[in-house]
Amino acid sequence: PEQLRAVLRALRKTRRLNQTELGGLIGVSQRRLATIENKPGVTAFDQIARIVLALGGHLAVELPEETPDALAED
Repeated sequence: PEQLRAVLRALRKTRRLNQTELGGLIGVSQRRLATIENKPGVTAFDQIARIVLALGGHLAVELPEETPDALAED
């Protein structure tokens, strides 16, 4: 969470947006965005994804080389 907190804030500042402006882009209040930036570890993945995408970033999910059987089934 500490690293994610720093990355989210740095992305926003690099794009020269304040919390109110970014919140408007993703449909949340400034207060909610401040909470997300301060506690990303307890924030829903979809909200983190919307922030990253709104800031021009991308997300990648990688599986370990040895995928557990439960993940490999479908």
